[in-house]
Amino acid sequence: MLEEKKKVVALLSGGLDSQLAVKMMQSQGFEVSAVAIKTPFCDFDCGRGCGFEIRERADSLGVDLKTVYLGDEYIEMLKHPKHGFGAGMNPCIDCRAMMFKAAKKHMEEIGAEFIISGEVLGQRPMSQHGPALRTIEKESDLEGYIVRPLSAALLPKTIPEEHGLIKRENLGMIKGRSRRTQLQLAKEFGIENPPNAGGGCLLTDPAFGKRAKDLLAHVENPTINDIDLLKIGRHFRLDEKTKLVVGRNKDENEMIKALALPNDLIFYAKDHMGPTAVLRGENVQTFAQLCASITLRYSDAPRESTGIVVVEKNNGVEKLEISTIGAQEQDYLPLRV
Repeated sequence: MLEEKKKVVALLSGGLDSQLAVKMMQSQGFEVSAVAIKTPFCDFDCGRGCGFEIRERADSLGVDLKTVYLGDEYIEMLKHPKHGFGAGMNPCIDCRAMMFKAAKKHMEEIGAEFIISGEVLGQRPMSQHGPALRTIEKESDLEGYIVRPLSAALLPKTIPEEHGLIKRENLGMIKGRSRRTQLQLAKEFGIENPPNAGGGCLLTDPAFGKRAKDLLAHVENPTINDIDLLKIGRHFRLDEKTKLVVGRNKDENEMIKALALPNDLIFYAKDHMGPTAVLRGENVQTFAQLCASITLRYSDAPRESTGIVVVEKNNGVEKLEISTIGAQEQDYLPLRV
């Protein structure tokens, strides 16, 4: 009778490192079950194809895939991350701990022995140095149960190693940001077209991080809708409670319409190609004329002309005759976030 394979859970990002971690464990006889984490800021079903890719990666690796979404609890963590931010608004240590907690739950559900990830010692400055890796284990209540196969021979022994489930000679010694060793391993494991390096977290982007910081500073309990609106358009902070977002192209205009809430004001020029804009907050009526002027300025209406701007709210429609002179760049560009 064949002995049943021992199970491990892999955090699968779709990147090369996590795929290699899976391959290394499979080559040592483990059955791997994958968990993919979505957050409001790293959403692999964002329309850029990565949702399909991560499922395709799981299929090519021959592993089951469970998707876990961290929504409101992630936003709550972002307000005051215990271990702070990286260079942008990225709370990498707290984020990784949340991901491992989700993987831990799956590990317990399926009776797996431990969790693996594609983390490489020294690859990322905030979350992949030795002390940070230990902090993440402690915060996720997984001390000794996270194996990082690519670098594990450089790290302290884990409980699986102490129990003889894995051997140090089968573990990697990769360190730093170079991908040379990973690309060689990809060839050995037959991974074709390995993905390029790079994370998908919007919070590491300086421009997006600035908008996220502004939102958290002015909205006590941001919603997923608020976060989705951060991802598009030009943002203008008009006062402590009110913000304008102006679309930059047709797709963003459509998204603004889809994200608009009942109390928002929607603006667009009646007779000119241009943006759709949304005004959100407590003082929308105070800024309606200014926002109509900004909307017209960003349209293809001639400079120093007048035009009709349509204002929609709660399915009601108002038309304002607006002059482009009413919003000068020196007046509204300093308000841009």
